[in-house]
Amino acid sequence: MHGAALAVAVAAAQLTGCRPPHRLTPQEAEGKHLYDVRCAHCHEDNDLGLKKVPPNLHGVFLRSTLPSGAPASDGEVERVVLAGKGMMPSFAGRFSKEQMAALLAYLHTGMRSDRNQLDLRNASESEKEKGE
Repeated sequence: MHGAALAVAVAAAQLTGCRPPHRLTPQEAEGKHLYDVRCAHCHEDNDLGLKKVPPNLHGVFLRSTLPSGAPASDGEVERVVLAGKGMMPSFAGRFSKEQMAALLAYLHTGMRSDRNQLDLRNASESEKEKGE
């Protein structure tokens, strides 16, 4: 009985596209740690009670532009992090080159499960089609 139930569960998982979550590389894991301690306070939790909520960074590199309208590129994200923008303070001198590379690597993961990344990619493709 248990074997049949397991076979059904495996088949259902395969049909629905259920996959284990992406395992972070050591660099991405370091980037996640940096994001959690330096970025998530505002971009996730808004535990500072900011009136203007900072943009959600999940899937930021799955779109062609950042929430500001600037190109979604490593260079632009690094520039904003180091120089600050609007209410966001500058983090100049608070990230080494290796730490910035780790943060960018983590942001490139989409930061969510594979299923949510797929949903974000589909939304991004739909945005591109509307713009053409």
